[in-house]
Amino acid sequence: MAPQASAVEKDNLFIPLVDFSLFLNGTPAERTQAAESILKGFQNAGFIYLTNHSIPLPTVSHVFSTSAKFFDRPQPEKEAVGWTTPESNRGYTSHGREKVSILTDKDAVEAIRGQAPDLKESFEIGREGAEGTPNNWPSGDEAAKEFKETMLKFHDQCKVLHIEVMRAIAVGMGLEEGYFDGYTDVGDNTLRLLHYPEVKKDVFRNNKLQVRAGEHTDYGSITLLFQDNRGGLQVKSPDGTFVDAIPIPGTVVINAGDLLARWSNDTIKSTLHRVVEPPASDEGDVHPARYSCAYFCNPNFDRMIEAIQGTYGGEKGPKKYEPINSGNYLVQRLAATY
Repeated sequence: MAPQASAVEKDNLFIPLVDFSLFLNGTPAERTQAAESILKGFQNAGFIYLTNHSIPLPTVSHVFSTSAKFFDRPQPEKEAVGWTTPESNRGYTSHGREKVSILTDKDAVEAIRGQAPDLKESFEIGREGAEGTPNNWPSGDEAAKEFKETMLKFHDQCKVLHIEVMRAIAVGMGLEEGYFDGYTDVGDNTLRLLHYPEVKKDVFRNNKLQVRAGEHTDYGSITLLFQDNRGGLQVKSPDGTFVDAIPIPGTVVINAGDLLARWSNDTIKSTLHRVVEPPASDEGDVHPARYSCAYFCNPNFDRMIEAIQGTYGGEKGPKKYEPINSGNYLVQRLAATY
């Protein structure tokens, strides 16, 4: 068996680079090997990179350009489709409103927001047609129409990739391939478009606490991250250092979230990560803008989450967590963030 390719390898952090076509279209042995590589990546690093996944590169490029056009809109137009509540979790969030962190107390989050607000704006898109929580779409011109069509199609494509990755995790764990299908079929997931505006380099030099997005873990099962070529994502290593997760063209970076760690009885890791200023160049005094798209995957909001079979008992020990409702858990976590 050939050694596992790596996307990142530093300070005892090994993030594998997995050819997902081997799981999607390979022989039974290749499918099992790819599934085991994916599971091992989540167990050891909490992160993987997938190449040859099911979303074409031209599609991702079009989503990025369409996202950039939205963020170029006048501020009042963006504020008109603003984020409202954790229960809805849809719409536009302006610079500094959200502060991602490892904290769960709202007052503590507010304190660090005052010291170093996250330098980003975002737009959240949930499942279209969800009762009582409509998406906040821009309107009034052809660009708005194209934005809606593009993002709904991409949301559906990411939903399919979520299902495929969860099937790979099931195979890697020795479960039936469709074990998670009843948790992923509704698509209670959130597509987040992110814009980190250009920023003067001395902003980071003058405030050592300043980052583009503070260190945090994600809340749900997995997150699909599509990056531009600017860089800035860092993952915390076992040695306690933050290591650059460099962009690799054509890949999607996937990390496990807190709910999957809980679901797996902590056999899968939800790893701290952050977005900092990109690697410095000698040219100019400004870091260019950065764009990314994160697709936050969750179990269906009506499902109860408790330890997966095979992750507890005997030498593995007892269940560590009480069962929890997927939707309620997400709302609790979001409520402390905004």
